[in-house]
Amino acid sequence: MFGTPKTKDLTPHQVKAALDGHEILLIDVREPAEFAAERIHGALNFPLSTFDPGALPPAGDRMIIFQCGSGKRSATAIGHCQKAGHGIDSHLAGGIGAWKAAGLPTVTIDSESGAVLDRR
Repeated sequence: MFGTPKTKDLTPHQVKAALDGHEILLIDVREPAEFAAERIHGALNFPLSTFDPGALPPAGDRMIIFQCGSGKRSATAIGHCQKAGHGIDSHLAGGIGAWKAAGLPTVTIDSESGAVLDRR
């Protein structure tokens, strides 16, 4: 039986600094509707419901970091990757909820106009 994945919990500010420095590829494993409603700028959506570690985009010299709503699904994605032999082990602890609590910006879509809005 596959045990609990070994994960590195990154803080929102660590992830933000790494995104700004182009050091990571941030993968959001929430479902498409969640991602469309609000996301971290620069994140790519690979939903956990259809997650395939082999389908992840090449990260080049960047590290892949997972993110979800609270940290549970991103830890599950890490487990899938480790089971498949990938060395991915880091995620945004607390997910987008922790990101927003830290006062960091998100991107949303205005439901009336369809405009993309940066939320700070």
